[in-house]
Amino acid sequence: MKVIIAGKNIEISDYLRDVVEKKAEKLDHYFKPGTEMHVTLSIEKSRHIAEVTVVFDGIVLRGEEATGDMYSSIDVVLKKLERQMRKHRTKLEKKLRDNAFNEDTVYDYYEHTADADEGPQVVRSKKFVARPMDIDDAVMQMELLGHSFFVFRNVHDNEVNVLYRRADGNYGLIEPM
Repeated sequence: MKVIIAGKNIEISDYLRDVVEKKAEKLDHYFKPGTEMHVTLSIEKSRHIAEVTVVFDGIVLRGEEATGDMYSSIDVVLKKLERQMRKHRTKLEKKLRDNAFNEDTVYDYYEHTADADEGPQVVRSKKFVARPMDIDDAVMQMELLGHSFFVFRNVHDNEVNVLYRRADGNYGLIEPM
């Protein structure tokens, strides 16, 4: 697995880079060779934040953790990703072994700056390829991302749907008419 490490408000030392790569090797057996793991380390006030994203076959595995110590944040976020992998093991095993890479997967992130004088602004937008999937796969993907909603293309009618987590813990589905 190829580990790509970036830092925000922090200088990534060789030692820190080696620690991240060594700990990431523990997840190596889940992925085919060449899979990229993007690790972003940042410091905001006294919070040391480790964010890890792995994209494979249209599935995004993501975790973020903030503690008072960078090494602790790295440990916790990688353990969180491994728990996600185990939780969804049976569904993911098929995807991980069959075509772990797909060249047409696109994930673009744009950061925008807003003027303080104006009202609420769109400060971040994302573009991605909405792959056809059934509702069960969309639920799994939403849980892997840790989001409260997920936009996907329904495999049955090829329409864009929105899956969301309700306040009662169940899921809701928004479908176009």
